[in-house]
Amino acid sequence: MPANLDRRPVIAGLGMTELGQVYGRSAASFAAEAVRLAVADAGCTLGDVDGLLTSNGSSGGVGLGLQRDLDLHDLKLLSEMHGYGSTAGAMVQVASMAVQAGMAEMVACVFADAPLRPGRSAGDVYSGPRAGTGRAERRIPTGWGGLLAATGVSGANTLYALAARRHMLRYGTTTEDFGAIAVAQRAWAATNPLAQMREPLTLADHQASRWIVEPFHLLDCCLVSNGGIAVIVTSEARARSLAQPPVHVLGWAQSHPGRLFDRDENFGLVTGAAQSGPAALGMAGVTLAEVDVAELYDCYTYTVLVSLEDYGFCEKGEGGAFVSGGALGPDGKLKCNTGGGQLSSYYMWGMTPLSEAVIQVRGQGGARQADPHDVVLVSGNGGILDHHATLVLGTGPP
Repeated sequence: MPANLDRRPVIAGLGMTELGQVYGRSAASFAAEAVRLAVADAGCTLGDVDGLLTSNGSSGGVGLGLQRDLDLHDLKLLSEMHGYGSTAGAMVQVASMAVQAGMAEMVACVFADAPLRPGRSAGDVYSGPRAGTGRAERRIPTGWGGLLAATGVSGANTLYALAARRHMLRYGTTTEDFGAIAVAQRAWAATNPLAQMREPLTLADHQASRWIVEPFHLLDCCLVSNGGIAVIVTSEARARSLAQPPVHVLGWAQSHPGRLFDRDENFGLVTGAAQSGPAALGMAGVTLAEVDVAELYDCYTYTVLVSLEDYGFCEKGEGGAFVSGGALGPDGKLKCNTGGGQLSSYYMWGMTPLSEAVIQVRGQGGARQADPHDVVLVSGNGGILDHHATLVLGTGPP
């Protein structure tokens, strides 16, 4: 087999710490454990790892020093990456390119966060103009940021609410449409032993949950979790001697529109997924019709809806009718967010959809396993719809 085919990238290991309300640990300790678990899952050792890509959430603390924490030496690739919820997909892309080029043989990609504290509300974690940056300080906003803060538009909730409201005004999308997404994902979570929220959920429950910021109810918003997740990216040739079935990285792409708050732009109507999706599918050599499972970034129910439109699972403006028609649940025609996603399972930024995608491609989903599962699309969204990464994973090479 030609060397370039031997070096096709695959995900060979997945490590997940305990996730959720896990107190008394730092993000760095979660990250180190996740890497060790991923290495053990792959059936190799830390000494085999020659590349390390790190990322952390709002609590910070995971960076280049993780190399020393893990006692790794002579790494060929080491970097700290940050693109908000698009980071996990971007890390796998960089690791895949490094493996293809022969720059590294086995790259660990890890995200960890520990924002939750006893007695501190989950909502407080992601509030304020600099929330989610991985930095502890909060600065008084000036200029345009000051104007936003003065009008109450501060933090992710209000900004995503503006995006969702624009979609509603343009296309007639309703809060019941958003609720259908929450209900569908909770149905998937009920069969996932790792999910934080497994109790049954009805549309009436969703509508009765308290407002966070209109049009978002509490059950439109993702969880906040402590923990860490890591994956090991290596070559197809190296994976043949490892413990797990390889998850082939068939295609990838990023899109960073950079137009947030620009006048007359399509904020809330179109996201970077409209560019990164077709590019990743094209690289993989598959069509959207060949996608068996979609693991979409779901920081809010609205994010799922607009991503479904931008990837082309339904026409623009028809996302509400698509999800309200029962398309997404375990009995729906599109197997979407099969672990419950960030809304009901756990919130590890882009590692949430990525980890579930790896489980699905391997066929290790248990009661929630989708069939077929040969091609899985993974979406990462960061910032306020301003950073996107798409992966196409599969059970075999292209």
